[in-house]
Amino acid sequence: MIDHTILKPEATRAEVARLCDEAIAYGFASVCVNAVHAAFVAERLDGSKVATCVVVGFPLGACGAAAKADEAARAVADGADEIDMVIDIGALREGDLDRFRADIAAVRRATAGKLLKVIIETCLIDDAQKETACRVAKELGADFVKTSTGFSTGGATVEDVALMRRVVGPDMGVKASGGVRTAETAWAMVKAGATRIGASAGVTIVGGAAKEGPAGY
Repeated sequence: MIDHTILKPEATRAEVARLCDEAIAYGFASVCVNAVHAAFVAERLDGSKVATCVVVGFPLGACGAAAKADEAARAVADGADEIDMVIDIGALREGDLDRFRADIAAVRRATAGKLLKVIIETCLIDDAQKETACRVAKELGADFVKTSTGFSTGGATVEDVALMRRVVGPDMGVKASGGVRTAETAWAMVKAGATRIGASAGVTIVGGAAKEGPAGY
């Protein structure tokens, strides 16, 4: 369930390679990186069951639909299996749902056949806006909604994960990301409805889960 993540702008290829090797060793769902590392990660993970996940419009979501769609298409061409896109947060907050929908739709078209996660950056919007973002993402065929980039004013909370799960129903994915660093926190997110955990601390989380066991869940 873990997307093993390294999104710091200063990340080196050696650090990215280490995450890839850890993801294979621990059986993580994916390695999540910035687009500059997409082809390298896809090659490093080739032959494994670990997916290549690339973020788009990250971390602000303010680059416009065409730029996001182009970035997503290029990431797919470089070997990305999954795309995590940041929404147009300003459009959502001001109620411009046409622009908001067009943004997600453009990336969905550019990633046909690939798994799409929509980052709604919960710390910057109210509950009504969170519900709207989740409904629109589901209507447009996204596979997941995701709480956070981890680069803004806050990260995943149990309350937000529960809200997102309630809105999207039982069949769509919910990813908790941002500030999930321990097995205890990860278990709490899963209990609230998360089906993926985005974290740079995947190895630590798995180590803690092994000590706590399923009883923590």
